[in-house]
Amino acid sequence: MLEISNEKIDYKEINEKVHSLKTLTPPRNARRLAYILILLLLILIGILFLPWQQNISATGKVTALRPSDRPQVVQSTIAGRIKEWRIQEGQSVTKGDTLAIISEVKSDYFDPQLLKRLEEQVTAKREGMEANQGKVRALDQQISALQDAQKFSLEKARNKYEQARLKVISDSANLQAEQVQYGIAKSQFGRYDSLYRNDGLISKTDWEKRQLKLQNTYAKVVALQNKLLISKNKLINARIEFNSLIADYTGKIFKSQSEKNSTQAYVANSRGELSKLRNKYANIEIRNQQYYVLAPQNGFVVKALKSGVGEMIKSNEAIATVMPANPSIAVELMVPARDVPLIEKGRHVRLEFDGWPALQVSGWPSVSVGTFGGQVKVIDYIISKGGKYRLLVVPDPEQDGNWPKQLRAGSGVYGWVMLKDVPIWYEFWRKLNGFPPSLYEEPNDDLQDKGGKKKKKAKN
Repeated sequence: MLEISNEKIDYKEINEKVHSLKTLTPPRNARRLAYILILLLLILIGILFLPWQQNISATGKVTALRPSDRPQVVQSTIAGRIKEWRIQEGQSVTKGDTLAIISEVKSDYFDPQLLKRLEEQVTAKREGMEANQGKVRALDQQISALQDAQKFSLEKARNKYEQARLKVISDSANLQAEQVQYGIAKSQFGRYDSLYRNDGLISKTDWEKRQLKLQNTYAKVVALQNKLLISKNKLINARIEFNSLIADYTGKIFKSQSEKNSTQAYVANSRGELSKLRNKYANIEIRNQQYYVLAPQNGFVVKALKSGVGEMIKSNEAIATVMPANPSIAVELMVPARDVPLIEKGRHVRLEFDGWPALQVSGWPSVSVGTFGGQVKVIDYIISKGGKYRLLVVPDPEQDGNWPKQLRAGSGVYGWVMLKDVPIWYEFWRKLNGFPPSLYEEPNDDLQDKGGKKKKKAKN
């Protein structure tokens, strides 16, 4: 308004007198509601900036960390018939306790004295082998004696041969000397014969003496030739005897050696048969121990897989299931393949077990009730059925203490693998867009020790 007049307008009086203006005033409750909505909006905006811990949810079951602590199926090593049960389901057993007794069903093992008879066969075969070993030693001595006899006989024959050779040389020398004498006598007789026949200078008596001397000399030559031939024959006989001795003793030695080799082959064959008998004896002895099915470790009989007495079982067939006592409890979680790169060993996990009421606010684990802490111990290197990877989670000693003692293998578990802190608005935005959780640094399994605790990074 231009305020041309000097008079003032009292708006308060006008508002009190004009009823229509009164209806235009906002009610007091509406103002309060507006203030409350504004306050709630501010609180909601503030909440959007609060920290929220990202996590990966997964389902799984309770298991054991060590394979030896998982439920074990007890099998019968041999085929047979159940003769007697020594346990009942739910009963606690100690390692070595008898679970069941099995009777024999194969005809090869029906003889109750089978071990004794096998022992007799082993003894007989061993004694036979020892006798043949004695024969081998005797043959060795025989071969040694033959070799010594051959040595002496050959030495004797060699000496005889040498004597015959020397005799041939001596006779040959004598023959040559006598032939020289015969030549001289022949020359002399020729001269005497010329003197006697042509000139008549000598008497017939002297001529006859020379002729007799020539004949005697010739007779000696013939005798020496015969003697030389006899000596040569003796030399030949000595050589033949020497060679025959070599052949004779060689044949005897080879015969003894052949007999020795045959005996050694029989001994080796007997040793193999003896080993087979001993092996069979040991197998029968061990088989007799397999008639008693024993508990492999301390635990509880969960279920008998065979019932009644007299039921037939096959070799390596399961007859009962035993749950080890005091197993090292762990949780097996199945995580999608897309989330595995975000997880590292030692990562904290929150767990909710079936049968334990719990309230879990996944982003604020500190306000959760009834959940238990754990840490990732094992991440499988190969994918499991269903396209997921298996995690093994163990109790975290730095978080919530021990897990419930009442946990049993196979119980269901719901878990959350805890990751980094982000604002709540970012988490809403990530889920609306279907983005994976944030990863600020690459997980490094090498930074984890055997206990799952993180090691400090070495400074460059």
